[in-house]
Amino acid sequence: MTTGTPPTLTVIRQEESLGAARDLEFGIELLGKVKAGEIGPSLRLYRPAPTVAFGQRDANLPGFEAAAEACRELGFEPLVRRAGGRAAAYHEGTLVIDHVEPNRDAIAGAKGRFAFFGELLAEALRSVGVQAAVGEIPGEYCPGEFSVHGQAADDPGHQVKLIGTAQRVVSGGWLFSSVIVVENSEPIRQVLTATYAALGLDWDPRTAGAVNDLVPRLDVSAIEAAVITTYAGYASLSHGAFASVHP
Repeated sequence: MTTGTPPTLTVIRQEESLGAARDLEFGIELLGKVKAGEIGPSLRLYRPAPTVAFGQRDANLPGFEAAAEACRELGFEPLVRRAGGRAAAYHEGTLVIDHVEPNRDAIAGAKGRFAFFGELLAEALRSVGVQAAVGEIPGEYCPGEFSVHGQAADDPGHQVKLIGTAQRVVSGGWLFSSVIVVENSEPIRQVLTATYAALGLDWDPRTAGAVNDLVPRLDVSAIEAAVITTYAGYASLSHGAFASVHP
């Protein structure tokens, strides 16, 4: 992907979840703000409430209501996101990154952004010792060509999905969202197992993992710092208060 002149990105840390549904909605609101020129290119980082985000196709399956109820029983809020893909789960042990930029021809660069930012995030993980790469692995949940996966140093054949990415493109701007699973993978594996069984979808639960399954010393704060450092090679960064976009 050719980025041209590096943008200036405002890094906005959201210290507390707004609630599962509101967190998801607010990314779309940021896209509207950047498209309207109310804010400049921005990077929002936050730790979400326990959520299972279903794709539109999931919501049309006969098992959707049973899957949603299974999520609630396990302490995750079921939501249907506007982007495509299949069900993905996240909680307080994950880092969500919403990257918004204005762009007059946002649709043209959509696939290139998946490749570019997938590699950028894989590099952030590699910078702290994770053997990470871009590409779909067999049996992964919410499969995607540009997922980021990792492997254990002592078991190269066992690959786990660490980052899922999604994109929303409108006339005049784009939102690129990434979810990095960093800590506490067992609840995510558990809720996805129940969810995919209810939906009647095949997957391999061994592909669900977290960064600290592979490198135990890492936590969300360490991954956030690595992401920001790596992003500094893509853009000039400044820092803004969350209250400036969410009074």
